[in-house]
Amino acid sequence: MRVLVSGAAGMLATDLVPCLQKKGHDVVVPSESDLDITHLEAIRRWTGSTRPDVVINCAAYTKVDQAESEESVAKVINGLAVQNLCLACQEAGIPLMHFSTDYVFDGDKTEPYTIYDHPNPINAYGRTKLLGEKYVLWLLRKFYLVRTSWLFGLHGNNFIETMLTLAKKQRRISVVNDQRGCPTWTRHLSEAVVSLVESGCYGVYHATNSGPTTWFEYATEIFRQAGTGTEVLPITTDQFPTAATRPKNSVLDPFPITEVIGREMPTWQEAITQYLQERGASPKS
Repeated sequence: MRVLVSGAAGMLATDLVPCLQKKGHDVVVPSESDLDITHLEAIRRWTGSTRPDVVINCAAYTKVDQAESEESVAKVINGLAVQNLCLACQEAGIPLMHFSTDYVFDGDKTEPYTIYDHPNPINAYGRTKLLGEKYVLWLLRKFYLVRTSWLFGLHGNNFIETMLTLAKKQRRISVVNDQRGCPTWTRHLSEAVVSLVESGCYGVYHATNSGPTTWFEYATEIFRQAGTGTEVLPITTDQFPTAATRPKNSVLDPFPITEVIGREMPTWQEAITQYLQERGASPKS
């Protein structure tokens, strides 16, 4: 299978490309300057010249708090650029895999969000990602729309690195304990979506590492495995105000990706263990 990947320099694409290549796929990875998805003609040139079997869009505006003051910029990347990809794929009859976020939901539900639940974002980032989702649903028949959450990876800034950096400076760290979600390692996500695209089963999916947690519990497990001895103090969202409002609950129900690819994704605790091993830390058992 020939795969055209956008957003080559990002944290997700940097893990996804080797996963595709390991499975024997021919991967075309233009630089972000060569494939600027905000320009429709640029996408048309690449789809026309490479004739991919599928396009995977890893490009996104992901600065959740900054999006509150840059919503117009985020709309272009997370919304209109996705429209461009959809139009080019529609014209050429190419399936598109596009990634979205748990932040399209408002967090009012007490149970995990399913693919059947109605999105209702409460921040600018979520609104712009929902716009991208709508273009996929409006314009395409063959697509994989994959929502994921709380991403961390070796090739980008993430919560684990932030916590480990703070642990070098502080013995006690306060972390929010009233927001629930699913941490997800880009490596495990990449392995899952490669299996998904190989299945040819189009549709909407939720893909995260298994099991819900809070940021406080997440941080506590990071420090336990890294052996830092850091004390973690639980606080409320009100005690740690941010520019963007976060949903209280953004846990994603994994149905039906487990059924389609034939396996569950590893737990978020297992993901931390493997991540720390890969980055050279020495996890504590």
